[in-house]
Formats: sequence, structure tokens, C-alpha cells
Amino acid sequence: MRKLLLLLGIALFLSGCGWLNPNIMLKTPKDFQYTKFPDSTNTKEYRLSPNDIIEFNIYSNDGFKLIDLTSLNNANSGYRFQSSLEYQVEADGYCKLPIIGRTKLSGYTIKETELMLESLYSAFYVKPFVLMKVLNKRVIVFPGSAGDAKVIPLVNNNTTLIEAIALAGGIAEDGKARMVKLIRENKDSHDVYLIDLSKIEGIKQASMVVQANDIIYVEPRRKISSKVVQEIAPIVTILTSIFLVVTYSKAISR
Repeated sequence: MRKLLLLLGIALFLSGCGWLNPNIMLKTPKDFQYTKFPDSTNTKEYRLSPNDIIEFNIYSNDGFKLIDLTSLNNANSGYRFQSSLEYQVEADGYCKLPIIGRTKLSGYTIKETELMLESLYSAFYVKPFVLMKVLNKRVIVFPGSAGDAKVIPLVNNNTTLIEAIALAGGIAEDGKARMVKLIRENKDSHDVYLIDLSKIEGIKQASMVVQANDIIYVEPRRKISSKVVQEIAPIVTILTSIFLVVTYSKAISR
């Protein structure tokens, strides 16, 4: 009987191991060195990165035409010099723009980019006023339950990690609030931040601004899936049958 219980215990133990929980992704070893958080996590603005798609408009005279209502009544008076078009930041961080050509945009905040473009286009326009936005900013959120992953568009420039999780519906019932990983591409590698949202202190780390293509992964709790139970059931049946046969044989021999 003890041997049977031991075998059952081993089967249950193995069912809780990672290799029998194939839905658990992005594992890190126990001694993994997570990336240190910057000194200030809530003031860092979004910076342009390769593959971003931007849209910008240029207005003359510091944007006077934007609020000049009389110009809107005149069909022949355009109130902006350039129509909304989309441009992609290339892999090297440069973007091919009208008139000024390839310009380095990667690494700049939106405000810095607007000021830089206003300076560059001042050679062609009178007091240019630039408005720009990034169209394809998004993060991927795995809330801790299989099948519930979401791609969240970053409508606001300074969306925080806690806001992105909220937009995804929050942490799933099976998710570990103390094991929230933020994975961010960094040149040829990835930075991995660990956030503990099971404590109120974790809100400071969760206030960091997410970047485009960040992955927010909430580690799910390890549990015995129905598939594992189905795989173990025949083994348990065989062991039980063997135990009964051995027990019955001993009883007869006595």
C-alpha cells in the first residue's frame, strides 16, 4: 500500500513540474538576475523606436491656421501645409521624411521629435508648428490564464504598466500577482523586470511607462490540468489492479 501511495505521490509531483505544464511560458531560473528599475519609473516618456509608424502634420505661423475659423469657410485656403501621411521608422532608427530626407528619430520623445522637426522645417516654412503621433504602439499582455492574451494599443503616450494590465482585464484568477514580468527588447537582448503587485509597494514599479512591443507576462499558478489527469489515470488503474492482485495472492497463500 505504501509503495502505491509513493508512486501516486511521484506522479502528482511530476504533474506539477514545469515540463508537464506546457502553457507556462517565458520561464526564468531561480538565480536569474532581473533588470534593475530606473531611479524614476513614472516620469520616463515614450521614445520612438524602430518599426514605429508615425503621422505628423505641419502648420505655418505657429499653427495659426488651426484656430483661424475664417480660413475654414474658404474652400481655397488650406489650413495646413501637409496632409496626414504615415511614415515608418526604419531598423536603423532613421525615417525618410518629405523635403528633409532620412532623419534620425529613434530614441527621441514625441515632444523632442516635434521640436526637432520644427527646427528642420523652418528652412522651408514660416514658423512651422508640428503635431505628431505614433500609430502602432502596442503591448502584449498575458494576464496569467491560457487563452486570455491580449494585444493592447497604446493610445496615450505615457501608458503605465498598471494601466496596460487594467486594459487587458486585470490579472487572471490563476495568475501570480507577485510574478509579473515586463520583457523589453534591448538591442540584441532583452531586459526583464520583475514586479510584485501582491504588495502595495509594487505600485511604484508598476507606474513605469511601457514601450511599444513590450511583453507583460503574469506567471500562472502551476496546477494539474485535465490532460495530465487523463494521462495519469491509466497508470493509477494499472497500479491499483496490481496491488489488488498481489494482496489477493498473499491472502490465498496464507
